[in-house]
Amino acid sequence: MKSSTYWKAVLVDRANFLERVLELLKTSGVRYCVVGGAGVNAYADPVVTQDLDVVVAAEDIGVLEAELGRHFTVRQFPHSINVSAPDSKLQVQIQTDPRYFEYVHRAEIRDVMDYQLPVAHIEDILQGKIWAAMDADRRQSKRQKDLADIARILEVSPSLRSRVPGELLAKLV
Repeated sequence: MKSSTYWKAVLVDRANFLERVLELLKTSGVRYCVVGGAGVNAYADPVVTQDLDVVVAAEDIGVLEAELGRHFTVRQFPHSINVSAPDSKLQVQIQTDPRYFEYVHRAEIRDVMDYQLPVAHIEDILQGKIWAAMDADRRQSKRQKDLADIARILEVSPSLRSRVPGELLAKLV
């Protein structure tokens, strides 16, 4: 079974939401890259995730949000735009935190569940996971998942260990 088939089955994506979003990103000309758990999956052994986190070039956010709103349900949050569709458990989360915008310029094409997509550099994904794990406003369960993702990154790139704050390293098993 292909990874993409498994992912779609887990997400109960009867609406072909994933393919539709990826096609919209491609045809709109918006510059973006994958981050978050799916980004970690592009570098480490993949685990199941129910969302696709992306960063869009700052100047392209308005264009993309308008286009997404024509086809899907779009909700604004303080640091993200969340996109969903009926008949799919997949959530697409577009980061609007300006700390992430430069990631797009350093992205490289990598395999994400059988799709060739622009993915943030591993160092950038690690930094995003560090910010998320240290964000006291995030749910504890989310921060634990971020710690697990940091551990997965360090397994494949031990040289990045020096970039992780000691307080987070102390929490890793």
